[in-house]
Amino acid sequence: MTDHIDISPDANADLVTDGSLHEVAPDLAYQRLAIVNVAYVGAPGSASWVLVDAGIPGTKRFLLNAVADRFGQEARPAAIVMTHGHFDHVGVLKELADAWDVPIYAHELELGYLNGSTSYPDPDPSVGGGMMAALSRFYPRGPIDVSPWLRVLPEDGTVPPLPGWKWIYTPGHTTGHVSFWRASDRALIAGDAFITTDQESAYATATQKLEIQGPPMYFTPDWEGAKASVRTLAELEPEIAITGHGRAIRGPELREGLHTLADAFD
Repeated sequence: MTDHIDISPDANADLVTDGSLHEVAPDLAYQRLAIVNVAYVGAPGSASWVLVDAGIPGTKRFLLNAVADRFGQEARPAAIVMTHGHFDHVGVLKELADAWDVPIYAHELELGYLNGSTSYPDPDPSVGGGMMAALSRFYPRGPIDVSPWLRVLPEDGTVPPLPGWKWIYTPGHTTGHVSFWRASDRALIAGDAFITTDQESAYATATQKLEIQGPPMYFTPDWEGAKASVRTLAELEPEIAITGHGRAIRGPELREGLHTLADAFD
């Protein structure tokens, strides 16, 4: 089990999540769709933007409303890039792919969960405690099939639709989990490599109390890999991070919290 680190909400009050679209940099924003976040990379009105992950089932309308507000009524992305393929990150991926007909990029070790060939391992509802963990036995394990649009992230770490960004291999939560990193402003899209709320707890999930934690325990089969991934991200010394669950976080609180999590992971 991981320790968690409480972060003072005052230092990050501008990043509070209320279900709206929240801009954390001129060309970077995120949106909470029920229990999970999606990220938008691209300045408002841009004709070349990218969606990171695809929410939970039933949230397509909310996502498209945010797209229309930020990029225009008929906007569609240059691509969709995936941190991983768990049900709460691919919920409307097939619907969006059908509507937009754009490439979907993922790590090669994650392809089986996105091409219809492999289901994720069973969750472990006994770890972490809390209602969300207890309910995990009922969560879908996939796979989904978006084969016509699926592309492999290049081995050199580049992200074709995102100049200036690199993908970083951050396994543990899943075998092919990746995070996305932009060195120019030290911006990080971490997926579930670490998160900023207690995802095992229904109360914390609802209130979004800000605390840096490791990935959701019930869906993380490789804790040694998850620990190594947290250390990898802590060494980047990020300035701003959007995670798959919880509020975005920036500054010293982020860096100190990540290092503390890495040191106290076990």
